[in-house]
Amino acid sequence: MSGKIAEAAGDLEKRQRRAPIPEAMRAYAGDGALAFHTPGHKQGLGAHPLLRALITPEGLREEVSLMEELDDLHEPTMCIKEAEMLAAELYGADHAYLMVNGTTGAIHAMLLGTLSPGDVVLVPRNAHRSLIGGLVLAGAQPVYLQPEFDAAYGIPMGVAPETVRRALTAHPEARAVALVYPTYYGVTTDLAAIAAMAHARGALLLVDEAHGAHLRFSDALPPQAIDCGADAAAQSTHKLLGAMTQGSLLLTRGPRIDAERLREAASLLQTTSPNQLLMASIDIARLQMAEQGRALVGRAVRLAGDLRRAVREIPGLKTFDAAAMTRPGASGLDVTKVTVSVRGLGLTGVEAEQLLRHTYKVQCELSDAENLLFIISYADTEREVARLAEALRALAREHARTPGKREMPALPPVPETACAPRAAFFAAKERVPFDTAAGRIAAEQVMFYPPGVPLLAPGDRVRQAAIDYIRAMQRAGRKVVGPEDPQLRTLKVLREERERI
Repeated sequence: MSGKIAEAAGDLEKRQRRAPIPEAMRAYAGDGALAFHTPGHKQGLGAHPLLRALITPEGLREEVSLMEELDDLHEPTMCIKEAEMLAAELYGADHAYLMVNGTTGAIHAMLLGTLSPGDVVLVPRNAHRSLIGGLVLAGAQPVYLQPEFDAAYGIPMGVAPETVRRALTAHPEARAVALVYPTYYGVTTDLAAIAAMAHARGALLLVDEAHGAHLRFSDALPPQAIDCGADAAAQSTHKLLGAMTQGSLLLTRGPRIDAERLREAASLLQTTSPNQLLMASIDIARLQMAEQGRALVGRAVRLAGDLRRAVREIPGLKTFDAAAMTRPGASGLDVTKVTVSVRGLGLTGVEAEQLLRHTYKVQCELSDAENLLFIISYADTEREVARLAEALRALAREHARTPGKREMPALPPVPETACAPRAAFFAAKERVPFDTAAGRIAAEQVMFYPPGVPLLAPGDRVRQAAIDYIRAMQRAGRKVVGPEDPQLRTLKVLREERERI
């Protein structure tokens, strides 16, 4: 390493060892100014004992905002601006925007800040509900893409590059491709190939990377979206790193993004009283990755491998690894997401989750009809993974039963988009019996959460296959989220006179 390169690396390391937002908060709290400003608890002076028990006295003293030296999230010039620059530097982005409304807010800002009403956007059908919400806000027109499907585990995978290519050919007017990378189950697709295709046709690549904030810190994991050519990526700093819940980042790179317009969109969608503790936690999570990211994420990768090996030795359980990701729509895997099929135990995923939670005091990230998903993060150690493995052994030993024939349907076909989500959101509506709703236009989202993937979205023409699939998931114990009627006796649809227009 030459002297100049070594000096530059040293400067980078020195810069990244700071956390400017909590430093500014501590300086203000330590200055001793008597508070005649918000918040009403007055730096903890009037805090209820329950609040004091939740937040330390020091945290309450520093839980202020809008003071001059604490900067302004909407027009940052000081500590927030420095924190965003450090995050952009660490992640290799041109710009990073602190988001205090979670990755939902980041995705909404990403779409509103890059799209215009009427723009066509290619969207995978296994997109999170926040992407659909972003389309409503932006007034964009979705063209839905069917992801690949793994019948052995009954889960959707990524969208194949060939599927994107065909859609771009059929819709040369498309303004953007908006993808999920990685999926909730950790599956990635060949994002670099998709980026090249999109850019060659003048389209943006926008990525919901909620579950990918840790990818940059291990060579054993798939590359992060920005490094694959994405123009913008929304990351949950809280999901797999150390920020408080709701703390996220929106990253951008390249000349296709208008940075100021994106800032304006984020300002429209975020509170004018952002919680300083949330912003500080994002800054500290970045600091922690700068200090120990490779070591901590590397440990998570190793522990996830240990868990997979343990699962494979348990009769009735199975799991997949990165070596199995060799087909279209499944080019890689975030191995810290461990999907365990319980089909061989004769249990549904929902039954297995309840047993683990209440009998063995272990809580998974999600259960579906046939699987459990466990997240191994930078915080886990050998102790936690050993306890999880033992709980799975006990589950198989004490609760297995003879598996019966249980044919779970594949994801229903992509529905016809009868009208744009925004038009459906504002249209006149009525209720009809759910089981007889085929042919009508949905006016609300229907999903199972997690993972929060809409099976019906506003503007969809309801198909019988979707009704059958949703009913099958309900019989398997999945809980419906989204519709006003959580039992789905009825579905909200567009009024018939609206449908004839």
